[in-house]
Amino acid sequence: MKKLIVTGAANGIGRATVEKAIQAGYFVIGADKDAEGIRALQRAYTADVLEAHVADFSDNAVIKGFIPALYERHVTIHALVNNAGIYHGKSVYAYSDAEVDEILTVNLKALVYLSKDFAEREMQHEAPRSIVNIASVAGEVGSCDALYGATKAAVIGLTKANAWNFAPFVRVNAVSPALIHDTAIYDTIPEYRRAEYARQEILKDPILPGGVAEVILLVISDAMRHITGKVIPVDNGAYPR
Repeated sequence: MKKLIVTGAANGIGRATVEKAIQAGYFVIGADKDAEGIRALQRAYTADVLEAHVADFSDNAVIKGFIPALYERHVTIHALVNNAGIYHGKSVYAYSDAEVDEILTVNLKALVYLSKDFAEREMQHEAPRSIVNIASVAGEVGSCDALYGATKAAVIGLTKANAWNFAPFVRVNAVSPALIHDTAIYDTIPEYRRAEYARQEILKDPILPGGVAEVILLVISDAMRHITGKVIPVDNGAYPR
């Protein structure tokens, strides 16, 4: 049974990825700062398919220690999905200094440490492994939340750099969703931005967390073994680029 790490596992894309991965036969290691959400996952799945952790990826000690601690119990892990992220949907002028530090840590710095610690251990096996970073269309075309857009643009840059850094054994790709319905973030996006996303989409089937999760599982699968350093959009054709 292949093992898969999913951060931000308690809700939204992360929760959907956990569910679909277990359905597909993976053993999932899920982590989130939402303790109640993690407990809900533990109630839904047995220990033979899910290992759940409460972990706050805004904490430097957590982001530096999370992967090393996992490898005290696991010999090898097939893939890492860096999904945990923060979106405030507000002007850069409204950010406090603490919020700036937090979003930079969760959305970018955590990915740096989790990715390098995972790749360092898995490259020793000289076997195919995969990292998927969750970016956003906001990282490609901008965002009303400048800090969110900036961090997601940086995630895309990190993805491309780490595809070089971790080759030839660890593939690194980004999945870049547009407007995702049925998530906590959806309601925090200003209405005019939601309308703009809808206007741009040329496919009209609303993007749901499960749809993004299906793409994530495809990206880590052997079917995508020749793909690395790429940004895979899940956006209903919005913002052709």
